[in-house]
Amino acid sequence: MGTRKKEMAEAIKAEKKNIAVAKLNDCPTSPRKMRLVADLVRGQKVDKALQICKFSQKEASRRLEKLLLSAIANWQAKNEDADVEGADLFVKEIRVDGGTMLKRLRPAPQGRAHRIRKRSNHVTVVLDALNKTQS
Repeated sequence: MGTRKKEMAEAIKAEKKNIAVAKLNDCPTSPRKMRLVADLVRGQKVDKALQICKFSQKEASRRLEKLLLSAIANWQAKNEDADVEGADLFVKEIRVDGGTMLKRLRPAPQGRAHRIRKRSNHVTVVLDALNKTQS
């Protein structure tokens, strides 16, 4: 491997040490409802994002709260020596994508049937540390 390529690989590896990723696949909530909660916590510090999820009335916020706690645990697993409070973690990226759709039929008048689409979604959360002094 060349020197330039090796230096670039080491820089990318050091950058990825500060971030943590958590995914929630096939969550049985429509993506539109999950995006309402995801937009509230995007860019917030982790403690504030957890409070938003905890006190929100929406059902999607409970699932997002568990996902945030999982991302925090993933970050702690990467950085055993660092503490969460000192790291100033924040939600760098949160992405909600459409998942699989269950298609059902509902009886309708005059012998017809209407299609019911039960939507699901995939949520990806990326946490990052504000202070980059760790190594």
